Amino acid sequence: MDKVKLEVLGLSYSQTQAGAYALILSVENSEQRIPIIIGGFEAQSIAIHLENLKPPRPLTHDLFFTLSNTYEIKLREVFIYKLEEGVFYAKLYFEKDGQTSVIDSRTSDAVALALRFSCPIYTTENIIEKAGIVLSVTEDDNESENERIVRKDSKDELKDFLKYSISELESLMQEAINNEDYEKASIIRDEINKRNNE
Repeated sequence: MDKVKLEVLGLSYSQTQAGAYALILSVENSEQRIPIIIGGFEAQSIAIHLENLKPPRPLTHDLFFTLSNTYEIKLREVFIYKLEEGVFYAKLYFEKDGQTSVIDSRTSDAVALALRFSCPIYTTENIIEKAGIVLSVTEDDNESENERIVRKDSKDELKDFLKYSISELESLMQEAINNEDYEKASIIRDEINKRNNE
């Protein structure tokens, strides 16, 4: 069975399930994308890693990563091997002392761990045929595709931050991180980056 490499493109709010998110994976050397509906906790864990935010306390996936590194266990590969009734199934390929172990995992947890271990994510051609979509991209959009997906439309929220200086925004961002409001922290960070680039 040929494996096809995937990359994490970002997150989007699910249009079909309230309180859920769509994890968007891109197919290597293709315009195809695979959207996977995931829960809020897993989306938060993936988002803070994508946004390079540092939570004040380790999240479960960070704890798992630290524990694995402490005992010299490496995650070598994530394989999304099955799609059944809209549910994706994944396997984690761990290695320790030259021995490989395979563990079943929810796909959202597998991707959150793959990001932390910087290991490849694979799937099959069959799953791409079943679930792959092509997202249309407009030429005049200044944001990258990743930025459009990761961020929600936050224009109204950004208006609230316009009255603050950069140092005040940095304090607000740190406060949001301490309160584990990573979505707000990423919006503030985007505003700081925008001002620094002007």
